[in-house]
Amino acid sequence: MIFRARTVTIKQLPQRIDRRTERAVLQELAVALHAERPAIVLDCAQLRQMDSAAAHLLLCCLEEAMKRNGDVRLAALPAEAGETLAVLGIDRLFRIFETTEKAAESFQRRTAFMPTSADRNPATLASEHAA
Repeated sequence: MIFRARTVTIKQLPQRIDRRTERAVLQELAVALHAERPAIVLDCAQLRQMDSAAAHLLLCCLEEAMKRNGDVRLAALPAEAGETLAVLGIDRLFRIFETTEKAAESFQRRTAFMPTSADRNPATLASEHAA
């Protein structure tokens, strides 16, 4: 069996995202998002503010990629932005990497996601231990 390397699109996000920049980023990613099985890395290194507009952009990109059986990964996410994603409850939707290189490489590996006990519902863990 031969596996072809996936084409990965890397997009550097601007320092601040508002409606205008959100539209511009989505337009720049349009071709990549509409490909079969899109593989997109959003480089968040310069992102200075994770607000509702930035979160909305991330979710829009993810939604469009998932419609075509693809994924969006985040790279170099500042700690404060990561905390905001956690508060919003959307941090679990994204795989987050330290660098764009590691994020891009993750699309080339064939691995299964195996949730750890920290990823699983506490109620499920309690019922497993009771059995």
